[in-house]
Amino acid sequence: MATSSNDKDTKLEPSETSPSVQAVSVLDQEQSPNNNENVHKRPRFRLTFAALSMMAMLVSFEGAAMSVALPTIADSLNGTAIESFWFGTAYLLCATTFQPIFASLSDAFGRRKLVLTGILFFLVGTIVGSVSTSASTMLVGRSLQGIGAGGMFTLVGVVITDVVPLRERGLYFGIVAALVGFGAVAGPLAGGGFAESVTWRWIFYINFPFIALSALSFLLFMADQRPAGVREKAQSEQIDLCGILLLIGSITSFLLGLTWGGVNYPWKSYQTILPLVLGALGLTVFGAYEHYWAKSPIVPPQLFRNRTTVICYICVAIKGLVLFAVLYCLPIYFQAVKGYSPVHAGLALLPLLFSTGPAAVVTGLLINKVGHYRWAIWTGFPLLTTGIGLFCLLHRDTAVAAWVVILIVLGLGIGILFCSLLFGVQASVNPAHITMAVGMTSCMRCFGQALGVALGGVIIQNHMRHVLFADPALAARADDYSRDTVGLVQSIPSIPDVRLRHEVQDAYTESLRIFWEVCCALGGVGLLLSLLIRSYRLTSYGQEA
Repeated sequence: MATSSNDKDTKLEPSETSPSVQAVSVLDQEQSPNNNENVHKRPRFRLTFAALSMMAMLVSFEGAAMSVALPTIADSLNGTAIESFWFGTAYLLCATTFQPIFASLSDAFGRRKLVLTGILFFLVGTIVGSVSTSASTMLVGRSLQGIGAGGMFTLVGVVITDVVPLRERGLYFGIVAALVGFGAVAGPLAGGGFAESVTWRWIFYINFPFIALSALSFLLFMADQRPAGVREKAQSEQIDLCGILLLIGSITSFLLGLTWGGVNYPWKSYQTILPLVLGALGLTVFGAYEHYWAKSPIVPPQLFRNRTTVICYICVAIKGLVLFAVLYCLPIYFQAVKGYSPVHAGLALLPLLFSTGPAAVVTGLLINKVGHYRWAIWTGFPLLTTGIGLFCLLHRDTAVAAWVVILIVLGLGIGILFCSLLFGVQASVNPAHITMAVGMTSCMRCFGQALGVALGGVIIQNHMRHVLFADPALAARADDYSRDTVGLVQSIPSIPDVRLRHEVQDAYTESLRIFWEVCCALGGVGLLLSLLIRSYRLTSYGQEA
């Protein structure tokens, strides 16, 4: 077995064994102190895995449920368009930022404590969101939910990595991918139904029984495990607090500037440029600090010394961006352009669900069987790029069969990529950093999702303003309409002039088309980069096939 020299892989020295590899198991340490080969087949692990998977589905559901209900929620809370988009972006931003933090702290304090901490944040955020009476309160609730969601997203992967052998992880990741996909698509459907039939607050109420059941399962069946031979106090003294603060501040600043640009403030204004510059500078300082000065870096620099690992991270972010671009922006097309109700807009996303979940499970099983993953990446990206590119053809009179087929093609691509990119990261990474590699995978996926929501809001609003200004009949209202593109959705049916109503709908179509083109271009970038991914054995870490 040859180790890649071109990818600059670090050789695995005996002293560099991963905390995750050293650890006997996340579960049943007392029952099996010297062998964890069959822990993943035991009832306690399966019950814990079921609870973790259920929470992964729930946080995915919660991340997407607002997409269809945004116009109703914005109207109820008197929120602006940009505040409405931040209901989604705040959730994803916090989930993105805190995933590597949860992964790092779980090595210090144990998986179980961090899982329960994540559930606590999610519960508090759910309570705050369910009683919100203003946009600012909702943003607080969504941010707290996002912190908890970040913990759940990353720790389900860490627990699987702790216990399940690399070659056998396909089934487990496939199950998680299917449930996450189910939550992502069921969210808009349920959110639309709640907003239309009862109250949007049920988007939060529905979480409580699942939170209670999962918390009980973790308390009863999940052992409190951390890396073997390392005392909690010794680990806690090495927490990378400076790195944590730099990471949170930098990502927040960058996304704030991106979201404000052209909407709240002109692109050339200091209010837009300053956050963007500070965010980019902060991320640069963060990288330098982690590389040169951090004693226990929250993001080990070694993760970025392997070409395959870096490319897989970029591809994961692109996949996440495309998925949430569709989940947040396609309902706008269905409601504003096609005139669907929130419930029907949610139902229209079902083809995505019925293709994403099965594709993820089947891909995981096939990778387990054949022992290779690149074929799946090279299959998934063409499907994803083709699917999102075909969205550019959508217009006011597009037939149902057309957008159903497009959603199926896109869903197959997303499902296939979910497992295959995870294998690419985990097979290529040094086992000394497997926990953080899993955390960074989830982090990059959520970063892409947050970027997708933010970019969608910015591009749609800016181009909407441009299109409306070009129409003499709508120029006088261009600023008002483009400033509140989400709230305007509910007002379109009441526009008495049919010609004017169609022009507004066409403005939405044109603005969305620009965003689909951007997503298609990014999918093409991911496809080209994926050609540089190397093949690694699934029976050991860092060994080329």
